[in-house]
Amino acid sequence: MTRKESELVMFLHALSRILGWAYFLSWSASFYPQAVNNWRRSSTLGLAIDFPTLNLLGFTCYAINTATFMYSPTIRSQYAYRHPASPETTVRFNDFLFAAHGAFMCVILYSQFYSWIWGFRVGARQKASKAALGIFWGCVLGILIVSFLAQVVGKDSGYDPSGWAWIDVIYALGYVKLITVVVKYIPQAWFNFKRKSTDGWSIYPMLLDFAGGWLSMAQLVLDASLQNDWSGITGNPVKFGLSNITIVFDVIFFLQHYVLYRHPSKSVEEEEDWDAEREGLLS
Repeated sequence: MTRKESELVMFLHALSRILGWAYFLSWSASFYPQAVNNWRRSSTLGLAIDFPTLNLLGFTCYAINTATFMYSPTIRSQYAYRHPASPETTVRFNDFLFAAHGAFMCVILYSQFYSWIWGFRVGARQKASKAALGIFWGCVLGILIVSFLAQVVGKDSGYDPSGWAWIDVIYALGYVKLITVVVKYIPQAWFNFKRKSTDGWSIYPMLLDFAGGWLSMAQLVLDASLQNDWSGITGNPVKFGLSNITIVFDVIFFLQHYVLYRHPSKSVEEEEDWDAEREGLLS
């Protein structure tokens, strides 16, 4: 390798780190606008509770997923066995830190729906849907099944990566994160559609999400190219899917907020008061 080639590689590695921390800052910052907006209004009206419910499960699973890929000798050795061409994972410390911070912020946002904790106004309709709860517990059951297969069916109680192994459990946690990313946005998008309004819901997390999605994707592609092995992308399906799915849904939310429901006819507080009055008349 020539000196210029060596300097180029060093530059690209540095660029990868910059991209990683840039996406970390962007995605991490995206948790705060909605939480602050709820605190400022002393209300969670306008935010579908399914979003933080599924987000809490997803980020908890993602934090465990990234932590084990970073720090577990067993998982790292099993990954190397299954990816001999590029035995080092493309999971970075900023991935783990983002997941851990996200899990913490999900707890904060979810807790805001409990008025006895924060004293916020919570709407009568703001209860987790059966569909969201079904997905939540279905994902938990799936993780338990894969854990059972690794422990009982796998060779050497899951420590032999040639069969069902503990790395499959970690991958299952990652896929749960992907599932929650896909489904967590749908209730909020539907909620906005039904109300024909985005009042009470903050667009700023989506703007930061959108930027973070592109930055995360760029880092993953760059890391895979530096390894000269594109299986680094398929070997990190959570990060790849997380970026793509986030970008798609962000575009939908942009259309709702800036085009379709730019001028709502009623505020979310007026809607809630009308719903409460209607329920009183019908009861």
